[in-house]
Amino acid sequence: MGLLGTLVGIIGFGIGVPIGLVLGYLIFIYFEPQDVIKDPISRAPLEEIDSNSLVDLLPELPLWVMKPDYERVDWLNKFVRHMWPYLDKAICGAIKSAMKPYLAEYTGRFKVDSLEFEILSLGTLPPLIDGIKVYESNESQLFFELALRWAGNPNMILAAKLLSAKVTVQLIDLQISAAPRIVLRPIVPTFPCFSSVVVSLMQKPKIDFGLKVMGGDLMAIPGLYQFVQELISKEVAKLYLWPQTLEIPILDNSKARVKKPVGILRVKVLRAYKLLKKDFLGSSDPYVQLSLSGDTIPARKTSVKMNNLNPEWNEEFKLSVKDPYTQVLELRLYDWEKVGAHDNLGMQVVPLKQLTPYEKKELTLGLLNSTNNSDSHDKKPRGQIMLEITFVPFLEDSKKFSGVPDYARNGSTKEAPADNLSGAGLLLVTAIGAEDVEGKNHNNPYAVVLFKGEKKKTKSISKNRNPTWNEEFQFVLEEAPSTDQIHIEVLSKRRGIGFRSKESLGHVDINLADVVHNGRINEKYHLINSQDGKIHLEIQWKVI
Repeated sequence: MGLLGTLVGIIGFGIGVPIGLVLGYLIFIYFEPQDVIKDPISRAPLEEIDSNSLVDLLPELPLWVMKPDYERVDWLNKFVRHMWPYLDKAICGAIKSAMKPYLAEYTGRFKVDSLEFEILSLGTLPPLIDGIKVYESNESQLFFELALRWAGNPNMILAAKLLSAKVTVQLIDLQISAAPRIVLRPIVPTFPCFSSVVVSLMQKPKIDFGLKVMGGDLMAIPGLYQFVQELISKEVAKLYLWPQTLEIPILDNSKARVKKPVGILRVKVLRAYKLLKKDFLGSSDPYVQLSLSGDTIPARKTSVKMNNLNPEWNEEFKLSVKDPYTQVLELRLYDWEKVGAHDNLGMQVVPLKQLTPYEKKELTLGLLNSTNNSDSHDKKPRGQIMLEITFVPFLEDSKKFSGVPDYARNGSTKEAPADNLSGAGLLLVTAIGAEDVEGKNHNNPYAVVLFKGEKKKTKSISKNRNPTWNEEFQFVLEEAPSTDQIHIEVLSKRRGIGFRSKESLGHVDINLADVVHNGRINEKYHLINSQDGKIHLEIQWKVI
C-alpha cells in the first residue's frame, strides 16, 4: 500500500505541474489586473509629450536637453574621465597641503596627540558636467555656468590619536549637485591669460554623504542624517552662494595686473641755478623734461628759456601715478638746439616712496650727468634745480597709503586745504576695440580721441573690420567734466601713397555726466555715419 501510494503521488505530481503552468500562463495572458492604471503618456509619441510629463518620465535629463542655452560638453566629460586618476592625486595633494595648518592647530589641544589623513582618495568615479553656459561680457573677463553632478565613491579617513587611542572618521558615498558660476578675470597677456578664478554658487547645493566613526554608521542615528545634510548645505550656501565668492589667485600681482593710476603727482618746476654753458657763442637754452619710470605716456616738457644759466619757469605739471612705492620722478635738463641733438645739462631722480600723501615738499637737487655713481663726469658741478612736489591719491585709493589725513580717509573734501586740487581728477579713456567697421576704399582702422582740444589716437590695425586696440589715454582735469562731451572717431588710413588717404568709419559723442556720477562706464556705442559699426569704450573718472 505504501509503495502504491508513492507511485500515485509521483504520477500526480508529474501531471499536475504541467497543467498548473499552462493554466497560470492562460490566466496571465487573458486576465489583466484591475488596479493597474494605463498611462497614455508612455504610449504617446515623444514629440507630443509636454515638458513636465517628460521630466516625470525621465527625471535625470541633462540640462542641455531642457535648456537650449546650455551646451552639451561630452568632450569635456571624456577628458575629465581619462584624467581623473591624475586629477584625484593632484586634488588630494592640494587638500592635504591646504588642511595641514588647520589640522596642526588642534594637535596638542583637547588631548589630541596627532591629527592627519590616513587615507584620502576621491574614488574612481569622476564628476559629470550636464551642460555649460558661456556669457558675453564687456569686461576683461570670461565667465560661464556649469551644471555639475557627482555621485562619487571617495574614501577619506581622518585619524586622530586621542589619549593614546586611535579614533577614525570616514567619509563615504558622497553625492553633490551644484550650479557653480566660474569667472576668469582679468584677462591678461601672460599665460594662462587670466590672473584669478572666481567661483560662486547660483543655487543652494544638494549634498549627501555617509559618515562612519570607528567603523559605525553615524548617519543611522534617528534624526541626525537630515539635520547634518541641511546644516552642511546651508553653511556652504552661506559662504559661496552668489554674490558671495571664492577667489583663487593664479598669477601673482606683478605679472597679472595691469596697474591702474592710484593718484596724481603734482610737480611745479620753479627754477635752476648755475647751469653749464653749452653754446659756443652764448650760454645755454635750457628746458626740463619730466617723466615717471615705467610710464608709456610721453614725457612732459617746460618752455625753453633762451640764453639763460639761471632760468625761472614756475610751471606746473600733473602726472598720473600707478605705483608710488616703486616709481621715481625723472628730471632731465637739456640745452635746446635748433639743429641737431639737444645737449644734456644734467638729470636727477626723486623716488615717490619718499613722499607723504597730500604733503607739499620743496626740493633743491644737485644735477648729475647720470645715476651711475662711478661716472667721472659727475665730479663736474652742473648746477641745481628747485621744485615743489605733492602726491595726491585718488579718494578711492587713499586708504592704501599711510599718512593720509582724516578728510581723505572719510571720502570727504570739505576739510581739504585749498591747494589740495579739490574737485580735480583724472579722466581715463580706454579704446578697447570696434566691431563691423568698414570703409569704402580701405580698412585700416584706428581711433581718435578728442577732448578739450587735446587729440590722442590709437595704433592702426591693418585690414581688419573688428580691430582690438586696448589703449588707454589720460586727461588730468582741474574739475569734474560733468557738462563736457568727449568726441571719439574711427578712421582708416591708406597704406602708402594714394588718393583719399583718410576715411571716416564713424564717430560718437559721449556726455560725461554719467561717468562722473558713476565713476566708470563700460559700453559698446553705435557709431554715427556707420551702418553697423560699434566701438567698445571704458571711461573712468577718478577724484583726488
